[in-house]
Amino acid sequence: MSQNNDHGMMEEIALPEHLLPLGSVLGPGVSALDLCMVLAKIFRVQYTEVALLRLEGGLLRFIFPEHLRTTGAIPISSKAVAAHTALSKKAEIFNNFARVKHASIFETIKPGSTDSEEAPPAPIQKLMSVPIMDRDSKVVGVIQISRKGLDPKFAQDFSREDLHDLEVAAGLLATAPALLQN
Repeated sequence: MSQNNDHGMMEEIALPEHLLPLGSVLGPGVSALDLCMVLAKIFRVQYTEVALLRLEGGLLRFIFPEHLRTTGAIPISSKAVAAHTALSKKAEIFNNFARVKHASIFETIKPGSTDSEEAPPAPIQKLMSVPIMDRDSKVVGVIQISRKGLDPKFAQDFSREDLHDLEVAAGLLATAPALLQN
């Protein structure tokens, strides 16, 4: 797979076969939804369990899911997991996320629903959080993959291999138009 670098030259990146679908969503004209659908398929989650955030002036703003774009932003100085990921520049797995102290405000927002009879969204049980960094190791965003459910025993744990794969994906996303141009 080829990727454009800062000097207009193409750089060859060898991806493992299961990550090859990423190559189709890194170019121009690809929406955040397209990108997150591919990530969801790779990590065997629902596309609503993928979050893509861009760092803008000390705030992490949701690019995806769409319904969280207008709900506010996460200050980089907060105790939120995404903020910690951006500040520490470290990838993390939380296979006991429901027990981790976190702000659950974004978990309670329903996607475009006004029907108050509908059940509240299932809480996040498992989470991977990875910084998206440019070539200068400057954080430009955060990507999170979660597994939601009413009970943690029904959500499969993430593995070290899953985390590594998400780190590879995050490395490619730093220059993806879906992250930069939304």
